[in-house]
Amino acid sequence: MEIKLYNSLTNQIEKFVPLHEGEITCYVCGPTVYNYVHVGNLRPVVVFDVLRRLFLYLGYKVTFISNFTDIDDKIIKEAHKENLTEAEIAEKYIKAFEEARIGVHALKPTYQPRVTKTMPEIIKFIQELLDKGYAYQIDGDVYFRVSKIKDYGCLSNMKIDDLLVGARIEENSKKESPLDFALWKKTDDGIKFDSPFSKGRPGWHSECVVMINSLVPGGKIDIHGGGFDLKFPHHENEIAQEEALYGHKIARYWMHNGFINVDNVKMSKSLGNVILANDYINLYGGNVVKFFLVNTHYCVPVNFSNDLVESAKKELEKISSTYSKLGVLLQLNKVDITHFNKDELDMHNFLEALCDDLNTANAMTELYRIIKEGNVNLRNKTPDLVKIKNLFFTMQDMLSILGLEFDIPHLSNDDIELYNKYLNAKENKDFETSDKLRKELIERKIL
Repeated sequence: MEIKLYNSLTNQIEKFVPLHEGEITCYVCGPTVYNYVHVGNLRPVVVFDVLRRLFLYLGYKVTFISNFTDIDDKIIKEAHKENLTEAEIAEKYIKAFEEARIGVHALKPTYQPRVTKTMPEIIKFIQELLDKGYAYQIDGDVYFRVSKIKDYGCLSNMKIDDLLVGARIEENSKKESPLDFALWKKTDDGIKFDSPFSKGRPGWHSECVVMINSLVPGGKIDIHGGGFDLKFPHHENEIAQEEALYGHKIARYWMHNGFINVDNVKMSKSLGNVILANDYINLYGGNVVKFFLVNTHYCVPVNFSNDLVESAKKELEKISSTYSKLGVLLQLNKVDITHFNKDELDMHNFLEALCDDLNTANAMTELYRIIKEGNVNLRNKTPDLVKIKNLFFTMQDMLSILGLEFDIPHLSNDDIELYNKYLNAKENKDFETSDKLRKELIERKIL
């Protein structure tokens, strides 16, 4: 099945062709771990988890990388505030992030590199940029020469001259140009690392480039993803450094997810409307939060409100109910629910929607179609068990690709015997017994 993705680099939908047949490498920028993860941080986790699951379902081998920025000015500031070390702050918030990732059923990345564990490679990378004249030193700081990259601005669709006009001139700046960005910062504050340049720490924009090159042979990946806010300058600067040192762009396809709004206002700390991910996961469950986020196409902003989340919760309960009832009915009729023929499932339109630039909204329409068909078949007095089985496993695969997890009752022989007693009591018009058995079956979540 042909896959099409919107490539932020070319600003158009393109046919996806991997660098190596049957294999995909994807890198998604992870969090700077200085605070608890909010729902905005969760959106790329959810978006690219669905993309990864789609590729896996289609038979691709996927190498999925997402990093932790575990040293940064914000981490140092938070360490001072909480009277902890930078390492303790990082561990605290990595743990919280992982709880959220697991909470929304996102698959664990193949690799989760950390900046502090990649320091020798980062220093070597910066030194090579210096050796080639793409970087320069001033008083222990190292900056990248943006002017040496002819197509700088290719991702953000901006020209150097235009950027220079709008650039803020920093007071007491040592830089040759206001567009030049820091590769290494000399510092006396917080954790410091030895380097040929000075005791300090790396600039943010080099870290992802180095981690990709350290994990992927040749340093060229299929897909680079992240939030729209990373497009410029972070991702633009990644491209510039890779081109400077290795002569090629770091990724063939760039994907950026939209923002999170809260009650139609962009979520931001300054407005005090930040929603912590784990708070909502604990309140509603990871399924609800994930379902809410995947209902909207990844490029479009998501509007977050309590009413909308409550609505998503009710919809999910309907989905869960139908899925469970189909599974229970099959077990009551002693139909095997562990084996099925994937090729017989009604997945084509669902997969086609997701292969069309991860159109989760259209894919959801297909899921609802299957649910409707399932409910119709459940109402039949003599259900078509072959059809029921197909619908059940179709739903199961759809939900699995979306990363939604449901527990269905697994019936024991005692459960089945109880159900048959209930049917016999109904048939014999023993309403007192049937009502009693019905109540017990409901408690066991069989009815």
